[in-house]
Amino acid sequence: MAVGNIEFPHMHAVAGIKLGTSCAGIKQTERDDLLLIEMAEGSTCAAVFTQNAFCAAPVHIARAHLDKQPRYLLINSGNANAGTGEQGMADAQASCASVAKLNDAKAEQVLPFSTGVIGEPLPMAKLINALPEAKVNLIEDNWHKAAHAIMTTDTFAKGYSKRIEIEGHALTISGVSKGAGMIQPNMATMLGFIATDAQISQSLLQ
Repeated sequence: MAVGNIEFPHMHAVAGIKLGTSCAGIKQTERDDLLLIEMAEGSTCAAVFTQNAFCAAPVHIARAHLDKQPRYLLINSGNANAGTGEQGMADAQASCASVAKLNDAKAEQVLPFSTGVIGEPLPMAKLINALPEAKVNLIEDNWHKAAHAIMTTDTFAKGYSKRIEIEGHALTISGVSKGAGMIQPNMATMLGFIATDAQISQSLLQ
């Protein structure tokens, strides 16, 4: 079977997690390139980040916001907002503020992620204009579109989902990832998002 024709797996919805995509046209207009993930109030969130000394602006902002009880994740493909200096930091913060305003939340409750071309300013007007559609499209059963929206050089979308039972409790785990040969050094430019309806403390989740 050709790599480009690998079948995307069936993905189970995770209670409390909604995903919405839209086409911002950041680099191309043939598919969605913006993903908004909404986590139910009270959700716990953990993350690991690249150890690259020259990490992109969104990495700095996401790290700073991680302990502010995040409610939203914003991921765009086509532009990494990397090597963009002070403007890149301002754009990453502005993207968080835009999501917060749209959802009556705080900017600190948004974690931004960008992937794609480096050294070019993030086209903020396109990103902001596409946010309302991503919000409208927020549903629990949207992992397929989410996996495709975060692709860059990937030849196929990546996802996995499983339902398990622990001591009589049914649990769901679903996740998507992007990246082709992008793991070194220390998760370089790989992005992965995993959700579960299991009740796990933040410290244990981390």
